[in-house]
Amino acid sequence: MGAAGAAGPIARGRDADVYALGDGRVLRRYRRPGPTDRERRVMAHARAHGYPVPQVYEWTGTDMVMDRLDGPSMLADLARHPWRLGRHARTLADLHRRLHAIPAPAGLPAPLGEGDRLVHLDLHPANVVLTASGPMVIDWPNAGRGEGLADVATTWVILRTSRLEGPLTRRLAAAVGQRLFAAAFLAGFDRRQVARHLPAVVAARLADRNVRDHERRRLRRLVGRRR
Repeated sequence: MGAAGAAGPIARGRDADVYALGDGRVLRRYRRPGPTDRERRVMAHARAHGYPVPQVYEWTGTDMVMDRLDGPSMLADLARHPWRLGRHARTLADLHRRLHAIPAPAGLPAPLGEGDRLVHLDLHPANVVLTASGPMVIDWPNAGRGEGLADVATTWVILRTSRLEGPLTRRLAAAVGQRLFAAAFLAGFDRRQVARHLPAVVAARLADRNVRDHERRRLRRLVGRRR
């Protein structure tokens, strides 16, 4: 698998960059070696069960070549069309339900406790791409097995503790939108049952090296309010 060439990445994440390769494919390059083979197998398993996931063609310890998805992320579309909040929240809830109907393949870790469902553990609006053929779910390195509602709780925590970058006025507006979106997303689930998983989710987030300091403060406040 060759280098991505002179052009810079078309997208940057917290632990990986994405490069255009042409012919409808992209290279996702992690900055540190990771379990790309497990990620690829999880994505193939989800695809085999009809879940909307890009196909992976090649992989190494740091690189994955997969389908290029044309369309904005759900997060970007919300920023441009905030009146779609309810629709996108329902779509995200439906993506969770569809995913949790899939049995987890053998050998996956269970970082949030026992369960036999396939869980993404990072399924939020930035990881849903709105293509012409429907929403597609990306970024699967955290996937494992567990209870579906633990996955829902993870998304809830991310929505309540993450912060968009930019001017103060934009951050304030985004914070209001995140609270409204989180409430609309949770409307499709039993909130008390989801809340049972909050301590394990917050502990896992606090142990994640990619979580930023301001998010850690919000995580501690979130748990403190629920004691």
